[in-house]
Amino acid sequence: MTEQQIGYVVAVDIGGTNLRLALADMAGAIVARWSSSTAGSRGAEAIIELIRSGVENLLEHASVPRGSLRAIAAGAPGVTDVDAGVVIATSYLLGWRDVPLRDLLEAAFGVPAAVDNDVNLAAIGESWAGAAKGTSDFVFLAIGTGIGAGIVLNGQPFRGMGWSAGEIGYMLVPGVPDRPADRGEPGALEGLIGGEGIKAEWQRRWSEGSAALGKDLTATEIFDGALTGDPLAQSILEQSARILAFAIYNLSLVLNCPLFVLGGGVGLHPALLEATRRVLAQWSGRGDLQLTRSVLGADAQLIGAVSLALTTANSRSVLTFQG
Repeated sequence: MTEQQIGYVVAVDIGGTNLRLALADMAGAIVARWSSSTAGSRGAEAIIELIRSGVENLLEHASVPRGSLRAIAAGAPGVTDVDAGVVIATSYLLGWRDVPLRDLLEAAFGVPAAVDNDVNLAAIGESWAGAAKGTSDFVFLAIGTGIGAGIVLNGQPFRGMGWSAGEIGYMLVPGVPDRPADRGEPGALEGLIGGEGIKAEWQRRWSEGSAALGKDLTATEIFDGALTGDPLAQSILEQSARILAFAIYNLSLVLNCPLFVLGGGVGLHPALLEATRRVLAQWSGRGDLQLTRSVLGADAQLIGAVSLALTTANSRSVLTFQG
């Protein structure tokens, strides 16, 4: 069987500061990876050129002919119209508005393309090859700089009428400010338990005599401090876990999902997982709510994009995209 018959797909994870690509075969096995900073390349056309360069690097590295490429799928941080292939709005880190990303990718590579929100792709990745494999209903919670959710119901991503289902950073739960967030500002939940929110809370409560740790710490460093017994760090960990547990418990009541998967740089910290489990155990009593960490970790979005690219390659004719 020739390389042309075998075929390959490209997965793209567009972040606020980094771009990651993977080349996978038609069984989903990743054969090459590539990454680059997006500093100075925030515009859509510049990102497309960066992706083009990365794909050429991947093909050369893996000794794969250009004609073997079957499809490409990309995830972007923001509200994305999957049907139209348009990134409606991204976070302030990119500042995109109504970018026809699918059309741009198809024009650049001459193969079918698909796009989705990055957190939805992470949920797809966990469903396909991670912690939610074999589970038809679950929620993936990405807690990094901010917080978002990828919701899977009946085995399919649920995106909502306006493509913004899962924007749980704007949830109102006990312990968060109840004033509406201004446009471009973090939501109430995100402002307290997103990575930047946890860091801000630490700095607000820190004083020379209140903590042995320094003032300028990241959320994960604060949680590390909680594990070593720092009282202020433990207090902030417990506050974060309690607020996160409110959100999870309420989502479980509305969606009736048995599984919640924590991901993202902050969400993967074991201290947050265990502290949140303890709070949920006090409330639940139902015995069917499971909270676990992502199996795929930082690769969840990329693996989800591989899955989406394979689906795209198998469902749309390459012959439509010649030239």
